[in-house]
Amino acid sequence: MGSTARGGEPKARRGDTRQRIQDVALELFAERGYEKTSLREIAEHLEVTKAALYYHFKTKEDILLSLFQDLGQPLDELIAWGAEQPRTLETKQELLRRYSAALTNAAPLFRFMQENQATVRELSIGQIFKDRMFAVSDLIRESDAPLSDQVRCVTALFSMHAALFALHTIEGDPEDKRKAALEVALDLLAQAHMGQ
Repeated sequence: MGSTARGGEPKARRGDTRQRIQDVALELFAERGYEKTSLREIAEHLEVTKAALYYHFKTKEDILLSLFQDLGQPLDELIAWGAEQPRTLETKQELLRRYSAALTNAAPLFRFMQENQATVRELSIGQIFKDRMFAVSDLIRESDAPLSDQVRCVTALFSMHAALFALHTIEGDPEDKRKAALEVALDLLAQAHMGQ
């Protein structure tokens, strides 16, 4: 049994502190830029000592890598799931639906990537992201399909990213934009599948 605080509520676990550090760091990285944010500032925002922060993370890059691992885990699980499924249109559509949900949950990380492209290129996280994108693309695209259908599949994937970045100038609720982007992605996938 876990220990409890007064009132019978569970005591905060160490993992909660780790996640708070990640959340605050990501917020500061997106707001100020990765390079301009120090570990000291992260500690100050958390109202902890720098030593307490070091207990969990030694460097800013450690925090960033942990964010990519944690927020990317659902994508890794999705890729593993997709690799075990039959390569039907229904499976590919479900893969895109789940990918859309995973993107939504990782939206703060993608905003960070958009605002800090130079940092993403310099660190290993850029390659990690590309590898995940290629893996999902390979699951929805048939390599022997006509080129135009392969482009439709890849475009379907990227249209969901547009909801996070490019659609900010279009009025509307973010969830409605996500749904519209998913609808377009599913349409493109269905068109590509007709040619197979």
